[in-house]
Amino acid sequence: MGGGTVTIPLLVLVGGVEQKIAQCANLFAFLPMSVGALKMHAENGLLKTQGILWIILPALAFSALGVTVAAALPGEVLKRGFGAFLIGLAFVGFYQASKARNG
Repeated sequence: MGGGTVTIPLLVLVGGVEQKIAQCANLFAFLPMSVGALKMHAENGLLKTQGILWIILPALAFSALGVTVAAALPGEVLKRGFGAFLIGLAFVGFYQASKARNG
């Protein structure tokens, strides 16, 4: 779970920003943060680069596909889909927490 699970709903519900704009802003903010994190991990020797192309290439392809699909969808569909994702994420979190608590 990342900052987008908080940022996007705040932008939409409190800021009155359209869903597509909120998601774009979240993705745009991710770029400099990920570069900083990547630099920090590299400096600390925490990067494993063996086989990385098998991760990067499909990720780029599916990212481009996701952008294309999201651009074609109405904002209301994105809003409902993201809401359903958050509800599902909450159920998974509650399940894992109850499982850990009950051992």
